[in-house]
Amino acid sequence: MTAYAQTPQTDPEQPEQHQETEGRAARRRADSGGGKGSALLVFALPVLVALACVLPGLGGRQLWRDEHATWWASTLSWHYLGQLIDHIDIVFTPYYAAMHLWIAVAGDSPATLRLPEALAMGISAGLVGLLGRRMFAVRTGLLAGLLFAVVPAITRYGQEARPYAFATLFALLATLFLLRALEKPSLRDWTLYALAIAATGFGHLVAMSVLAGHLGLVVLAKRRGDRIAHYAFAGAVLLGLSITLPMVAKGSGQSGQIAWNNTTTQDLVDFPQELFGSWITGGVVMGLGVLGLLAARRYAVLLGAWAMLPPVLTFLTADQLHLFLPRYLLFTIPAWTLLLAAAVTRLTGRLEPEVRPGAVAKAVGGVLVTAVAAGYAFVAWPAIGDAKKDLPMEPDYAAAAQVIASGEKPGDGVIFNGGLSERRAMAYELRDRKAPKDMLMEWTPQQNGSYGATECGRPARCLKGVDRLWLVSTIADGRPPLTGAEEKKAAAIDEDFRATRTVRLNHVVVQVLERK
Repeated sequence: MTAYAQTPQTDPEQPEQHQETEGRAARRRADSGGGKGSALLVFALPVLVALACVLPGLGGRQLWRDEHATWWASTLSWHYLGQLIDHIDIVFTPYYAAMHLWIAVAGDSPATLRLPEALAMGISAGLVGLLGRRMFAVRTGLLAGLLFAVVPAITRYGQEARPYAFATLFALLATLFLLRALEKPSLRDWTLYALAIAATGFGHLVAMSVLAGHLGLVVLAKRRGDRIAHYAFAGAVLLGLSITLPMVAKGSGQSGQIAWNNTTTQDLVDFPQELFGSWITGGVVMGLGVLGLLAARRYAVLLGAWAMLPPVLTFLTADQLHLFLPRYLLFTIPAWTLLLAAAVTRLTGRLEPEVRPGAVAKAVGGVLVTAVAAGYAFVAWPAIGDAKKDLPMEPDYAAAAQVIASGEKPGDGVIFNGGLSERRAMAYELRDRKAPKDMLMEWTPQQNGSYGATECGRPARCLKGVDRLWLVSTIADGRPPLTGAEEKKAAAIDEDFRATRTVRLNHVVVQVLERK
């Protein structure tokens, strides 16, 4: 029984009565699926499928630049972490703090670093199922959760040590708590909703745009006659925002760190492929998802705003905010899969008000849902496999570390050239070995309160005392490895050293330099 049904309605012509009837029917349809048993089914099965996609090969793909940043920040002492976030990445403070504790307990192998994100994606699949069940029917929730689980991008970012999986998880939790609070208002559920909103912001600020869809749902509740929903919503949002506002205010001064992201119309064209992991999976979900708006009925505003408004807003403000990145918008995928599931199950008659299908209709509907989920998984499977491979444009730092480890001699030094975080990446790859001394680092990243070190202003002086250097350079397109290096640095190396060995790897070159 919903909170709205507790108020007697005597005028059959009032729109509230129609909405009350529809709300009761929706709840009966959910309950007819087996009550708590159906809730367990629509949660557990998508979780298992998502984990079956994400967990195999969790540590197989080597870390890339952003994941190296997670490792670096999360392994700093609390003092140096505080200095780092004072200058950059304050929006990731809760994530880095949690990962700091996780690494202290579990270690920092690639699989270990990614395990929390993999579990977050698995739980997210189950929450998609619960949302679909609550809003529509058991089959809708089950189909939506299964579709979400086999989206290639879910595997891709479930295997990445960055906070995007948590932003998706908390956006789903916030939506679920809102639905519960609107159906049966309680201080507990509104408080949980406020905390989930704050957690969504801590996952990623862009994910807080899910509030637009929430607002639409609250406005509809007010029109149905709910006299407190909009006040409770406003209070909960203000509470959630008050927790995140200090971070937002500080982070606004650090927005220059993503100024490199210059969006073009081609990025918009490629958006379905980049968001979902392949053209065919993205095209199917987004194409049929638009049709799902007709089947979503009272939840069309919620799901439509959730799915479409964040990419539209971030694209229109891309020149100023630089936030139009598919990984920032990962949290919109649940809305798309819910819309697609609503469209498919609508064909079975499961979403018609006051209709209770017979055994034959249920069987036909079950076959259809199974066929859709299996067919989508079959199409998505190659892209899921691709999502587990090393990123093609990322330097092969793991192989570079192997080259150094196999040929290093006592007294060797190492230097770096390029702009792809070579120093930080090699620090990770050589973390369990005695790495060569970084000869040109004068100020460490910790001392700078940043991710980058300051190199020696007088390279010739800093290179004295070393007869053999390892050069790690990401100038790997056939040009000399020192291309683009600071003039004094290049001159000192050219004058005093000669290359005796060069190993060219994927987008990275390792060169042995010996003193002349």
